Amino acid sequence: MRVLGLDPGEKRIGLALSDPLKISATPYAVLARGRLEEDLEVVAGIVGAHEVDEVVVGHPISLDGLAHAAAQAAEAFARALQERLDVPVVLWDERLSTAQAERALLEGDVSRKSRRQTIDKVAAAIILQSYLDRRAAAQERDQ
Repeated sequence: MRVLGLDPGEKRIGLALSDPLKISATPYAVLARGRLEEDLEVVAGIVGAHEVDEVVVGHPISLDGLAHAAAQAAEAFARALQERLDVPVVLWDERLSTAQAERALLEGDVSRKSRRQTIDKVAAAIILQSYLDRRAAAQERDQ
């Protein structure tokens, strides 16, 4: 079983998948946004095809801790996913994940065109890795 990480934006959704042991996150794909029902159908297909048992949705809370328009849109998307899927959907703080992805791609000397095509899935992997790391730390603490 795997965890699917999503970085929902206005135009695209970045997707990342964990390994089966839920230790590491890997960028998976970028989905061009369409109608909500189409987006949900694509995500549901990925959940089924990759034996996903949990979905993590990036929640862009602002640095002042408030949920502005983008955060509210992510919340609505997560609710719609939860209604559509038979697996838990979790909102996860994604503050600065896109900035981290941009820095990583710049450090890797990735061209501007390639960055535009990959930044969303790299941001999704950063969000998912953060979630996996926190989850592992909590499990270690509980043992």
